[in-house]
Amino acid sequence: MLKGATMENVRKVLVHLSKENSRPQRANFQQSIVGHFCAACKDSLMVNCGLNQHQFLISDTAFAGSRQVLLQRPPFCPIKHLSDAQAALLPAETRDRGVDVGVAVLLQSASQKVLLTRRAKDLSIFPNLWVPPGGHIEPGEQLLDAGLRELQEETGLCLQAGEFSWKMLALWESVYPPMLSRGLPKRHHVVVYLLLLSPENHQQLQMRFKPDEAEVSAYTWLEPQVLASVAATEDGARHTMKVAGDLPQVIRLVCNLASSSFAV
Repeated sequence: MLKGATMENVRKVLVHLSKENSRPQRANFQQSIVGHFCAACKDSLMVNCGLNQHQFLISDTAFAGSRQVLLQRPPFCPIKHLSDAQAALLPAETRDRGVDVGVAVLLQSASQKVLLTRRAKDLSIFPNLWVPPGGHIEPGEQLLDAGLRELQEETGLCLQAGEFSWKMLALWESVYPPMLSRGLPKRHHVVVYLLLLSPENHQQLQMRFKPDEAEVSAYTWLEPQVLASVAATEDGARHTMKVAGDLPQVIRLVCNLASSSFAV
């Protein structure tokens, strides 16, 4: 593990921003990425992005090698609501972190089910949270390479070129803790979501799993309508009831290599 914010920032990939063709600048930890490009009342917009060594550039204009995707944050994003007084309370080592870049892999099987994993309870950020496999990007890695590496490290599943198709879905501005009511921000990321489509069904893929129990405490395969309901459940979001009727009564989980089911 790297020690010291200065050395850490030298080695990790950080978010850089360019607006109206300005020179790219490293994003500050307490700076809203979505808010840099749009009014405070908005939580999403289309941007252009691309990876170059230690920089993940987000711009409102296209540039060589860029892709246009949706950038979004939750309405309750802590950075969005962070006051100047609260920002002044952030430790220097936190303010100096910059905004990290992560990658999340939405692995969809031929049977249309999508893999979710539950983070181990002892992890320092987002413990016990259900998320797609993913993590940090190492310097020199491409987005897909980082996603495949994290997928293999967490689940043991190694996908080779030609075994899947993929595309970039969107960017998500993520902050931990996820709400100011739970404490001042400690981590700030832009997460790149990648969709990987496999020609194998989820049972075939699962046969090759060897989850790392230090990172993953359980996993499950969910159908798109279940994921839609999860995404809509945003602290009692108004759309939840519209999709709840389509949900299965039981969801199958695999916890520490033992299979179990629970009612929803």
